[in-house]
Amino acid sequence: MFAKRFCQLTLSVSPFVLLIAVLLGCGMPNLPAPGVTTSADGYLFCFWNVENFFDDEVDNHRSEVDRKYDTWFAEHPPVLKQKLANLSKTLIAMNDGKGPDIIALAEVESHRAAELLMKALNARLSDPELRYKNILMKEPKGFGRSIATAIITRLPVVADKTRLHGNRQRILEGHVTVNEHDLVIMATHWTSRVSDEEGEGRDKYAKQIYGVYRGMHKSNPQLDFLVCGDFNDPPDDESVTKFLHGTGDKQLVKKSDEPLLYNLFADQNDRKHGTYYYNGKWEIFDQILVSPGMLDDRGWWCDPDTAKIVDDLTADRKGRPKRFGNPSDKTDLEERGYSDHFPVTVRLHVAGK
Repeated sequence: MFAKRFCQLTLSVSPFVLLIAVLLGCGMPNLPAPGVTTSADGYLFCFWNVENFFDDEVDNHRSEVDRKYDTWFAEHPPVLKQKLANLSKTLIAMNDGKGPDIIALAEVESHRAAELLMKALNARLSDPELRYKNILMKEPKGFGRSIATAIITRLPVVADKTRLHGNRQRILEGHVTVNEHDLVIMATHWTSRVSDEEGEGRDKYAKQIYGVYRGMHKSNPQLDFLVCGDFNDPPDDESVTKFLHGTGDKQLVKKSDEPLLYNLFADQNDRKHGTYYYNGKWEIFDQILVSPGMLDDRGWWCDPDTAKIVDDLTADRKGRPKRFGNPSDKTDLEERGYSDHFPVTVRLHVAGK
């Protein structure tokens, strides 16, 4: 009886008392992770294709297309320093100067590159509790370009659930867990319109992602699932609507017996603005879609009204994404931009335990 009563009193006491509690058989209480709080503001999620972001290591035996970037960043430290400065400055400017709480990235060469960016981000944060702690990444091997996806976050993760899906595809599954609520994130980068003119490769990406989602949804219809990425197709393309089962109809997503995904950027697809500008056209290639479980107030959920194309931090004088470029560009290093894509963000919330 004493032990039971003692256990009830150990939630806000010293480490010594906690040790005594363990010896009495209470076990360790579920304590919040350092620096993680649940607030009315929730957490900011960001996806950004950061355009050929390579690390400082040499002779990585990259493909012919990537070799120039591999060498450029590895053998010219000022170039890498400028790229890191531009990316980290932009990201930290978001979320009232705190940076996004979860950052999903595309076109990251390696885990080393992600580590360098996390270090650059943390160098801009004076509050230790806001610093980023976790990188979720698996480097695809043996195919195509070295432009993988990665997740950087200050929130707790379940690292051993990180995995790649598909055959020779850039589909990264990561898990962020707060207050014992699991958020499944798929960070993806579909084939380009240069190498995949007919779109068959992008259709395969959509089918693979939806197959994983459908299986998870069957096991848990309340699943909190978010897929993001550079799809290289707009929200109304059949790769997104037919094969990924994405729609801008929120009520349909909530009511449908077939598991659908709500596209947060479907209603912004007016061709007058976008995340990518090419050949005189705006496109929304960078998108975020969520499961029905993200539209309730249990576990994780998102606020669709906060979905935003961040086009005010990295634009050139014409309002287009200001790219960093390549070794052949004549632009002075200090005048180089950030990426040829704009970031996209949305605010997420999570319930208590």
